[in-house]
Parts: sequence; C-alpha cells; structure tokens
Amino acid sequence: MQPLPNSAEGQLAQVIRRVGAAGFEGALQEWFRRCVAPDNLIILAYRDSGSPLVLFRQSDLPQVFVQLDTTYLPGAYLLDPFHDLHVSRAPAGAYRLRDVAPDAFHRSRYFREYYQQTTLLDEITFVLYPVADVSLNICLGRDAASGLAFSARDVETCQRIAPIVTALGEAHWQGLSSERATPDDVPAQLVRAVEAAHGIHLSPRQAEVALLILRGHSTDSIGLRLGVSAQTVKVFRRQLYARCRISSQAELFAMMLPLLTAA
Repeated sequence: MQPLPNSAEGQLAQVIRRVGAAGFEGALQEWFRRCVAPDNLIILAYRDSGSPLVLFRQSDLPQVFVQLDTTYLPGAYLLDPFHDLHVSRAPAGAYRLRDVAPDAFHRSRYFREYYQQTTLLDEITFVLYPVADVSLNICLGRDAASGLAFSARDVETCQRIAPIVTALGEAHWQGLSSERATPDDVPAQLVRAVEAAHGIHLSPRQAEVALLILRGHSTDSIGLRLGVSAQTVKVFRRQLYARCRISSQAELFAMMLPLLTAA
C-alpha cells in the first residue's frame, strides 16, 4: 500500500527519526506546516536569569524577526505574555497568545511599538520543560504572509498534538544547559536602572506597577495581580508618573524599554 501524499503522519515519522540529530527542527517545522500551516516558527529557551536562547527561527517575511536581536532579546522579552508563562511555570501544553495575554495587551505600547511591527497576527506556543529551570517555547505564528489568524480547528489540532510535541521536544533538547541561576528580580533591576540613568528613585511597588502597565495589564488586572483595589492602583500610577515626570504610557515605554534592555 502506497503512503498518502503530504501525510502529516509520514512527516511525523521523519521528526521521530531525527530526535537528537541534525535536521530535527526542519523536520518539525515541516510537520507543523502539514498540520496547521504556520507562516513562521521560532523556538526559544527561557531561563530564570538572562536573555532567552534562540534555538531556531524561520519566516518567509524578514520583518517578523527584524527586531528580535536588537529589541526583544536584550530586554523586551520581559514584557511578552509567553515569557510570563515561564515565570509562572505554566503546565506543559499549547497556549494561544490571545488567551494568555493581559486584558489591555492590544492597547499597550509594547504591542503598538514592537509587536505590531513584526506583522504577527496570531501565535500558538507549545510550552515544555526539557531540563530544570528552563522552559522551551515552540512558537507557531501567523503574519502578513497569509494575513490569517489560526482557525478554531487549528487551535484544536495544536491542543491535540501538544503531548506529542512535548515528548519530542523533551527528548531532543534533554542536553540543554541546565545551569541554575538566581532568578532575575526585574523590579529591583528596574529600580537600579532608573536611579542610574535618571536620578529617580522608584519604590519596588512603583517599579512593579510600571512593568505591569508595560505588559498590557489594565488597572483592574493590576489590582488583581497585586491584591489591591483599582483605586489603589490608580494612586500607584499617579505616583509613578509624577516621580518620572511623565504623563502617558507612551512616555513610560520610551523611558523604561532602554532600561530593561540595559538591566
């Protein structure tokens, strides 16, 4: 019996054959193409300390990753909802960006001034943990190449194959460096960076609020994260803006992003 042409199962067999060997990422990408037809693929290793490691990237449009090395990896990744999955140690599985992003993500300066420039329209990431303290994100994207978001069927397919992707990834990347490091205290780093760059002293809570604003959390969402009322969050925001001598989120983003990059 002849195999069916373009069989996803046949391509999966090729992925399995390449576990632990050269060509694994390319075979994995081809399998994803036959399953849900992403426009791009990036594989990132998030760690408790330091910038993410890029293990693989591919896109037909150069614009998708044009700021990856200059903006995202040096510091903007700290504002990424998918990085928050690493911080919170989300269970292994498939996650769609729109389901895990903060409630005001699409109004955030990170989204408008960085994310939109990538032309990305939709993302689904597979989260797995090949070694202790390292989470791997195998992220499938849809961008301006197709102009289409993932369909409900695509999302269902990713959820169905997630255990397979997890098992394959854990087997292939089991030798990834697992050096333990003290987790970065990002608010504390931001406090030090703002003081050094602008002579402004922020409290740890003000730095925490600044980061949540930049990540795209609304006042209500920040209140839930911090366990305080929305009115208290508004007070924190006013104090933050007054101390930084700014009046908008755009100014906050312009001030803080270079400091995250340098932190």
